[in-house]
Amino acid sequence: MADALKVTFGQPNSDKLDFNNASQNDLIMRLRDPIARAGISMSDADIQKLAASLLSFRDTPPRSGLITDYNQLSGVPGVTPAVLNVLKQESYLAPYHSGGVEMVGPQVGAELRNKAVLATLYALAGMLVYIAFRFEWIYGVGAVVACFHDTIITIGLFSIFNKEISMTVIAALLTLVGYSMNDTIVIFDRIRENLKFMRREPLEQVMDKAVNQTLSRTVMTSGLTFLTVVALFIWGGPVLHGFSFALVCGIIVGTYSSVFVASPIVLAGHYFADKRKKRARVVAPPPAQASRAEASPAGSRKGQTKAGNPAKTGSPAKVTK
Repeated sequence: MADALKVTFGQPNSDKLDFNNASQNDLIMRLRDPIARAGISMSDADIQKLAASLLSFRDTPPRSGLITDYNQLSGVPGVTPAVLNVLKQESYLAPYHSGGVEMVGPQVGAELRNKAVLATLYALAGMLVYIAFRFEWIYGVGAVVACFHDTIITIGLFSIFNKEISMTVIAALLTLVGYSMNDTIVIFDRIRENLKFMRREPLEQVMDKAVNQTLSRTVMTSGLTFLTVVALFIWGGPVLHGFSFALVCGIIVGTYSSVFVASPIVLAGHYFADKRKKRARVVAPPPAQASRAEASPAGSRKGQTKAGNPAKTGSPAKVTK
């Protein structure tokens, strides 16, 4: 695939380096001797730093690995007019950029996709059944909707910042689902405990107290995890960049979704169930009125029978001598 792109869009017969698809090591090896011949005083450490700065500028959005003009590199630290001339002489700009190559056949890819979708659906269904069994069905719905919310927001941030979704990012999203679900269950468990001692209090006050009681635990757990993930995002390198970025965004989104998404859905479900119960009570007649309505027709029929058959009541027979 890479050879076909080079033949079609690149310069296959040229000895120059393809800058848009070059690695840092390739760029260092290509620039070391020409820079020395051009009389530019740069040490090996300076050349390594220059190559890192050039590739970082190339791979940063909105360029995303594609440089269309060498003049775009004039603002990179360490790039002087002499260095820019060396780059023009030793490299060329291909009209494409290859971010990565993964060989997966169409049948294998379709099978992996189907298995991933089924695994996700089975996991969400299992979570829904577990939470519905442990709490109520509306709690399971709130937790699953919160997990969908976290995943969609994180993927949307990847789209906004034009970042690649790789297998490590998928692993981070699955980790995020479990992390958010755990935090949501902790809050739901506190709500269930408070309902035993605050039966006369409104449900929104019970939920508010439960959130406040678990807030310190949430801040400590999420805060420490967030600091660790931020350190991984800054110093983890390009291999773990997507994984750490997904966790940085997911921890923030997952923490507030447990409070501001899952709990309001549970509250709305309880209000909806209460309204249905009130409507059922209004439509159904009270038990006392129903018993009176059933008894009155029977009594009238009994009176009609006695009045309509006077012979059955009997009259004293006359005795003749």
